[in-house]
Amino acid sequence: MNDKKKCLMLFAAAVASVTLAQAATAPAQSGTVVSEQSVNCGSKGGSKKNLELLCQEYVVHASSTDYHIRQQKPGSQALVPVNTNVEFSINKDKMKFKIDGKSYEYVVVSETAVAGQS
Repeated sequence: MNDKKKCLMLFAAAVASVTLAQAATAPAQSGTVVSEQSVNCGSKGGSKKNLELLCQEYVVHASSTDYHIRQQKPGSQALVPVNTNVEFSINKDKMKFKIDGKSYEYVVVSETAVAGQS
């Protein structure tokens, strides 16, 4: 194989890998945390008592959708203040964002269309 073909193949491979990486990364969206509540997310049992475990569930209001997100594990992250603006991305069923340099990852448990949007 000559050098031109090798160079062309390397270029095509580089373009393909960049394209795949961009497709896997969802574009950032803006939103606001509008509510927080503690919800039951299981229990931890001892010999005689079960301890109910609580997870924080938030509603993130975006331009056309309200996302209901929940902690992956009980007590695994600090509370996110209500009325916090976030830039987030969604990949499959996970929402990721940063606040003050700290990364957060939540499970998207439901979505609701914002009234007046189609």
